[in-house]
Amino acid sequence: MPREQQLTDVFLDIADSLVSDFDILDFLQQFTTHCAGLLDVATAGVLLGDERGRLQLLAASDENTRMLEVFASEHEQSPCVDCFRSGRPVPHVDLTQPEAVERWPQFTQAARERGFSAMHAFPLRLRDTVVGSLGLFRTTPQPLGQEDVLLAQALADMATIAVLQQRTLAQSETERAQLQYALTSRIILEQAKGVLAERWHCTVDEAFTALRAHTRTHHLRLTELTQDIANGKFDTDQIPHTPTDLKGRPPRK
Repeated sequence: MPREQQLTDVFLDIADSLVSDFDILDFLQQFTTHCAGLLDVATAGVLLGDERGRLQLLAASDENTRMLEVFASEHEQSPCVDCFRSGRPVPHVDLTQPEAVERWPQFTQAARERGFSAMHAFPLRLRDTVVGSLGLFRTTPQPLGQEDVLLAQALADMATIAVLQQRTLAQSETERAQLQYALTSRIILEQAKGVLAERWHCTVDEAFTALRAHTRTHHLRLTELTQDIANGKFDTDQIPHTPTDLKGRPPRK
């Protein structure tokens, strides 16, 4: 898809945040996919601060990145964590250099084990309000071009507007409660993905692709469907899928 068309899709997604039934989880998931396509990076992830001020993963463009960002939030160690705390970008982090290893030893090792050689972190911020960070990962250590750096921060700013659109800035308690709802929704999504992957004997990425395709085809809300799957209230046989189990076992009922 041409870059201009991808940018148009992002703007349309932002406009959708103005409606009352806007699904922030689905938006951020699609947003990470847009970032990976628009910028010279392999993958992308979005983390938001919870009511305690700790980063939690909300969306990632693939399962490998999701696991790494979860690791970063649990250990409170990564360029995304520093970016969130300072409110400033942390770009051009070469994970192969001693400086990165010294500053983020556990995260750097985990990232290298997953095939990443560089990353860039940009704050999700509006004026003095920082709600999270956008992490961009590369498999080669070369820095991003200046055009991509500017676009990455612009995309992060747009994502911030969509997030804050769903909250009342004047009411901090409401702000934290809605963020917590989004974080809880992410946990339920991971549970549903795990259920489908185990049931179909496929990867988590394949399960999520089938899940999102089903919600879009049938105009369903991702958060509601994953809740029903996690609670055993939805017949997952309704979702088209292709079992990938190497032993050829049929999907479980």
